[in-house]
This record gives sequence, C-alpha cells and structure tokens, in this order.
Amino acid sequence: MARIARYVFDMLPGFGAGLLAYLLLLPPRRKRLAARGLSSGAAREAAMALFWAYCGGMAVLTLVPQPGYVTAALMGHTAPYFDVSGLSRRVSLIPFSQLDSLFNILGNIVMFLPFGCFAALLWRGFRWNRAVLLSFAVTAFIECWQLFVGRYFDVDDIIFNALGVFGGWLLGIAAKRLFSRPAEQLRTARLDSSHSEV
Repeated sequence: MARIARYVFDMLPGFGAGLLAYLLLLPPRRKRLAARGLSSGAAREAAMALFWAYCGGMAVLTLVPQPGYVTAALMGHTAPYFDVSGLSRRVSLIPFSQLDSLFNILGNIVMFLPFGCFAALLWRGFRWNRAVLLSFAVTAFIECWQLFVGRYFDVDDIIFNALGVFGGWLLGIAAKRLFSRPAEQLRTARLDSSHSEV
C-alpha cells in the first residue's frame, strides 16, 4: 500500500499540470463544439478534467528518468534528463522473457485502464479497433521515449499496458450499458435539443 501511495504522490505535479492544460484548452474546445452544434455538460466536463489530470500524472510517472523525478526536481534535486548510453542493455524484445513481480504486471495493466475507460465513455464512435490502435500507440510511444531518459524498453510493458487500455475500453462499454442514464451525461449533446449526440 505504501508503494501505491508513493506512486500517487509522485503523480501529483502531473495532476496539476493536466488540470492546467484542461483549463487552458477548455475555451477553444467549447468553441469548436459550439461550431458543430454541440455542448458539453457539467458531468462530462468533470470527467474530462479527471482524464486530463490522470494523463498529466501518467506523464510524470512514465516519461521521466524515474518515478519521483519531477517531485525531486521541484524540491531542487536534479539529474541528467537524456541518456542514450548503454541502449543495448536496456532493451528487451522477447515477450515474457523477463517477467517481473506480480505487483508490476498487475500495475502495468491497472494503471492504463483509465485511458480506455475514459475514451469509451467520453468520445463518440470509439470502437474496439480504435481502442486497440490507441493502446499500442500510447504504450509503444512511452516505451520508446523511456530509452532516451535512461529507462528500459520492455516489450512486456507494451503488452500489459495495451491490455490495460483495451480492458479499460471494455469496462467503459460495460458501464455505458449497465448505467446508461449516468453514462448519457458524459456525452456531448446537441445545442438545439436535450437528446445526447451518442
């Protein structure tokens, strides 16, 4: 439990940055929706803010040299950012050859569930093929980027993270079917009617 709490603590600067990005992009996004004859209600905007905060938190957890790097930098401790030395020792391309602890395997799946779940709940037409594409695109980008910040590229992480995104999409679809009325509040609505767009 302490390990999970530490990860959440390390994500805090990213949560703030994600919320700031959400707020800065809110006016142009609303303008674009209005131009299309759509509006986004309070429940949907709250979910969007949570999604942006989550994305920011994940960025500071996965795109920096190590978890806690941003928190340490904010407290005055710094370290070199880009590191391409020893690349051959930091690449694992054979699936399941270096399986880590069960905690890390489950963590790699669970921490990516929100990507798929939010996408399924918030965006129209987000079908399984887009979920698969998103899952591999996001996770492959993260793994490739980590090579340049002194971390490891592990094909297992791509597999487990992608399973997390796709599993989150399945959860989002199930939630839309089981809780159709609340899920309706997370969709854009036409400005000229009370019926939701999707």
